[in-house]
Amino acid sequence: MEPKSTLETTVTAEASTPQPRPPVAARNPVEHRLHGDLRVDDYFWLREKQNPEVIRHLQAENTYTDALLESTVAFQEKLYQEMLARIQQTDLSVPYRLRGYDYFTKTLEGKQYPLHYRRPADESSSAAAQYIAPQTGNQLSNEADQLLLDLNALAEGHSFLGLDAFEVSDDNQLLAYSTDTTGFRQYTLQIKDLATGQLLPFRAERVTSSTWSSDNKTLFYTVEDPVTKRSHRLYRHVLGDNGEDPIIFEESDERFRVQIDRTRSRSFLLLLCASHTTSEVRFLAADNPGGDFRLIAPREDSHEYYVEHHPALNIAGTSSDIFLIRSNSGGRTFRLATAPLSDPQRSNWQEIIPNRPDVMLSSVDPFRSHLVIFEREAGLPFLRILPLTDPSSHSRERQSPDWRVSDRPPKDLLANSYRIPFTEPAYNAAPGTNPEFDQSHFRYSYESFITPRSVFDFDVSSRQSTLRKQQPVLGGYDSSLYATERLHALASDGTRIPLSVVYRKSTPRDGSAPLLLYGYGSYGISMPVNFNSNRLSLLDRGVIFAIAHIRGGGELGKPWHDAGRMRNKHNTFTDFIASAEHLIAARYTNSQRLIIEGGSAGGLLMGAVTNLRPDLFHAVISHVPFVDVLNTMLDASLPLTVGEYEEWGNPQIAEDYFYMKSYCPYTNLERKPYPAMLIKTGLNDSQVMYWEPAKYVAKLRTLKTDSNPLLFKINMGAGHGGASGRYDYLREIAFDYAFVFSQLGIRS
Repeated sequence: MEPKSTLETTVTAEASTPQPRPPVAARNPVEHRLHGDLRVDDYFWLREKQNPEVIRHLQAENTYTDALLESTVAFQEKLYQEMLARIQQTDLSVPYRLRGYDYFTKTLEGKQYPLHYRRPADESSSAAAQYIAPQTGNQLSNEADQLLLDLNALAEGHSFLGLDAFEVSDDNQLLAYSTDTTGFRQYTLQIKDLATGQLLPFRAERVTSSTWSSDNKTLFYTVEDPVTKRSHRLYRHVLGDNGEDPIIFEESDERFRVQIDRTRSRSFLLLLCASHTTSEVRFLAADNPGGDFRLIAPREDSHEYYVEHHPALNIAGTSSDIFLIRSNSGGRTFRLATAPLSDPQRSNWQEIIPNRPDVMLSSVDPFRSHLVIFEREAGLPFLRILPLTDPSSHSRERQSPDWRVSDRPPKDLLANSYRIPFTEPAYNAAPGTNPEFDQSHFRYSYESFITPRSVFDFDVSSRQSTLRKQQPVLGGYDSSLYATERLHALASDGTRIPLSVVYRKSTPRDGSAPLLLYGYGSYGISMPVNFNSNRLSLLDRGVIFAIAHIRGGGELGKPWHDAGRMRNKHNTFTDFIASAEHLIAARYTNSQRLIIEGGSAGGLLMGAVTNLRPDLFHAVISHVPFVDVLNTMLDASLPLTVGEYEEWGNPQIAEDYFYMKSYCPYTNLERKPYPAMLIKTGLNDSQVMYWEPAKYVAKLRTLKTDSNPLLFKINMGAGHGGASGRYDYLREIAFDYAFVFSQLGIRS
């Protein structure tokens, strides 16, 4: 039987206008048997992207969704216009300085994408000090500005555009950049001559990372396998060579991906090979691009290490030219060690910051005069500054990055460090753009639910932060009208689950308010407490917003991730349910006013918790949801699958198979009532294939016993992240919010 989809209409007794019926996907059973377990997949055929019937079915789903939300079209436009009115459409980014130029982006009213510029630096002042927030478009013009890339021009003829690599050669003459025009995250690398504005006769496909050597003519880049999308090969391109670029390295282990980068000192190229749990690094002097990469330490299962370089740091008599090694060999939350360039094997590593079980050492950025350490503690991010001078000496000769004050490393290097102070109960802080190794300041960004994104420069000598720009929120935004809180829910095993909450102060706290609860909880990724002016459209209509920082994420470091992956994955789902129950018990909302949202692995979360507790939630928004876990993880030809064995398990192992089966949303759909749902995907998604939500919706339609809407919206010209243009993306948000408000009975 040829699979077909239908979109039917009927006339109700109460109304004379036709009411749409949902598309019905044909059943075409395919049997799968493994470990003695038989599964029947009725909708396997929806994987056939080239099948016209599949496309017709997806288009029918879009037609059905649009028909059911037709009454909200005017409200969608209102939401779009009010969100747009908060944005300074014509704007400048804060410039950063690099080798005599100030680099920045411009956005222009009516243009979907930013324009990338640079101008010669005024050496008498910093790039940021010259920044003036534009009030009119005229202030954006400067005759010294050089246009490097106009993404709007590159996007012409395409419904999508993504920019990845943006690498300027050391002599400032060449720009290597990569773009994707489908949403499939398949990037094409090109080189632009910045003197002439012309593209060089070089083009590389499926590029995942790239960097220049210091000779200004050799470009290293990594590419992905065309089927699995695993980044697996390193190439070297020399300008002027017309032959095929040589393969410098190829990774054969399907769990591992490769990435090329350059140290902040610009002295070395680093080739990282990493899986979800293991890594190894090779290095090559940037001024010797024809040389061979040397291995620092061979991979060992469950050992992750990452490398940086400092050319003038001298600790305990080691070479002044050393590697900095961030390693989990001393504990899951990482430690910091040094290694000599001459022989950086593990036996020569010397610890300078020990592992601290309650503090995640997330990254280290070396500068000539200081280190910046990015940490996470108690679910919050911190930026620690470690000056690289001997604090016990005031002599001029000791005011250099030299720790040779004993035959051993300092007993407590952290005692000479300090954190940049932040005062809000929940916030997000992160390193900014800091390309210069010798700069005396450190740029970082800070924001919270009520504080717009702010760019600061922190002066290490004075210990003062200078605000360079706070993102404007037009229309008279007043942060004093809103409140943010940090709460904790209690999981069944006694674990405290952090929750970040924001609401308008006038919102009642008697259990009657609607609440949107967001969650993710996978891959050790932390959900940032960030500002979003679009969210004001929710808050100003009385909706409380909250994030549940559940296990499986990275908010409390690697142990938090470990507690929610592999055969601990159920903790992610029960943590989210406990968070929802806590918000109800604390009278922030009630189950008839509670809406939940998540995307990708957070879409898996949405599917799992609605299978477990459909009574707890009124409505669900699920973006590009990973809901067909078992079938996807059994198909090693799909992008990401083999590498994901270290996150979800390998279903070829019986114990892993049955554990995954116990929570897989698609597998565990049942005949019972479900909340109202809006499911969204992109036809060109390379991370969660469109057919996962398509199959999930098709199956759920046959099982749900309620009359709640089940809507499926497919962006036919985008991928995992949705629309790429800023105006198109804003309309997608307006669409989502209109669904939320329709479920809450809010009409304007």
